[in-house]
Amino acid sequence: MSIRDTRRMTIGDFLLRRLAEAKISHLFGVPGDYNLEFLQQLQERSAIEWVGNCGELNASYAADGYARLKGMGALLVTNAVGAMSAINGIAGCYAEHVPVVCICGSIPLRSIDRGLGMHHTMADGTWDRFLGAFAQVTAAQARLTPCNATLEIDRLILTAWREKLPVYMELPSDIAYLDIEVPVEPLVLEQPSSDPERLGACIAAVAAHLYGATAPAILVDLDADRFGVAAEVMELAEKMQIPVAVSNTAKAVVDETFPYYVGVYNGEASAQHTLDAMEAADCLVCIGYRPIEATTGDFTVSLPADTIHLRAHSADVGKGNYQAVSLQEVLRGVIDAVPRVTDRAISRPVDTAPRAHTDRSAKLTQAAYWQAIQDYIRPGDVLLVDNGTSYALFGLKLPPSCTFVGSVNWGSIGYSVAALLGTLTAAPDRRHLLFVGDGSFQLTAQELSTILRHDHKPVIFLINNGGYTIERGYLGKTESYNDIAPWAYADLPKVLRPDTTARSFIAKTPADLRNALSAPNDRLIFVESIMDSFDSPASVTASSNRGAELDYGPRGPQHHEGIQLRPV
Repeated sequence: MSIRDTRRMTIGDFLLRRLAEAKISHLFGVPGDYNLEFLQQLQERSAIEWVGNCGELNASYAADGYARLKGMGALLVTNAVGAMSAINGIAGCYAEHVPVVCICGSIPLRSIDRGLGMHHTMADGTWDRFLGAFAQVTAAQARLTPCNATLEIDRLILTAWREKLPVYMELPSDIAYLDIEVPVEPLVLEQPSSDPERLGACIAAVAAHLYGATAPAILVDLDADRFGVAAEVMELAEKMQIPVAVSNTAKAVVDETFPYYVGVYNGEASAQHTLDAMEAADCLVCIGYRPIEATTGDFTVSLPADTIHLRAHSADVGKGNYQAVSLQEVLRGVIDAVPRVTDRAISRPVDTAPRAHTDRSAKLTQAAYWQAIQDYIRPGDVLLVDNGTSYALFGLKLPPSCTFVGSVNWGSIGYSVAALLGTLTAAPDRRHLLFVGDGSFQLTAQELSTILRHDHKPVIFLINNGGYTIERGYLGKTESYNDIAPWAYADLPKVLRPDTTARSFIAKTPADLRNALSAPNDRLIFVESIMDSFDSPASVTASSNRGAELDYGPRGPQHHEGIQLRPV
């Protein structure tokens, strides 16, 4: 690189510049003495906005939610205590394929060079433990130095972008203000181009299989969203009149009003028309499919043996494996290569189920609750769901342009409350709906104060049923370990921000809930719905029962009389 292609900047300013070039306009986190130097640079010279969190775990969840809507997120923590608090959320980003840059203000290089003991360490003279810990849950890691900062900052951000995975960057506290030589050119975020021969061969193979099939189908997992190919999937399905199903991790990735959308495929837990479309296909194309028990009806899927698997940078088609082919280029090429089909019959569901009659004076039930929610959701909503009975959301039909945000693969309860802060920050002009149970809410409830602090206006739907109802379906229907402390949830907005204008409601009957849903959404709305501890959507309870068989085996305690919540 010639001198004309470079300029001098401080390490901290260069890092902030590269984050901004990656379209990151907010930085989540918690201040600590090892990251304050960098934070001061952000305050003095950066257009990036600081969003302080109540804790590092919450910051990691918020960065995750932000990245799902903006394309990439970032958070700032301090050495060891902050980093290890955030590592659960970063691991979730890895499991859910979310590109997040975790920046850790770390001990000064001076202390490393001289072997000086420092706080927030093991006090044993070791420096690399946390790089090692994050190596297990990130795609790339580095400790920045004046010698490597230029290369490593670019490498980590590009790796996160290209692989849709988190990365970990240690920024020693004594180098952020040091000048280094950096590139003048902006960072270009783009996927590497495919190998031309491999791409052509892959496209030809996929197109041939689709052309020769009489009953093809497409199954979509979350990578269709992460790599931005949902539009190509629908274009291919429309051109060849192919049914498309999604894994529950990819809820709302395909427009659910799309004529060829046939629902959520979850093995034997699927609707019959969805199961038939996927399992009877003579050419099934899977997009980024990663089966676990939560996405396969506890391993009851039965996919065709010659299923085509298209991944971010590789593909399996028949006996052939194709490397160095990008998902978007493969789909684009297949769309161009296949003929248009006009006479294929698609089996579509007919909704003949009568709507449940609800007594407006009776106690609120899960059935009445989710029926009301179905009517409340509107196009363009951002829907956040936590683990628990809120998984009933998978069974609702969503209008166009909705975005679904959940931690389905990683399954970390409490994720959604802090992720809500991230989605609100990323897309403040959209309506955000949070669906959470009381047990999950208690893990990260304090982040509601940050949401209130920034005057966000989500609608928070909290089910108060006295504990971990989804776990009661696994084990311990009446055991105290599934109980939690009772909180006055609807009072919390006022407690956390005394001058709040938020509207709070307590719904004990369907009429109470309808009243809450009629409130204008010109401010934060908090709806606490009181329900029986043993009332659970049948699909959620059945899943918990099956999960107990997998978890505990044939001699497990789930076979004891009355120890499990059962579907009604």
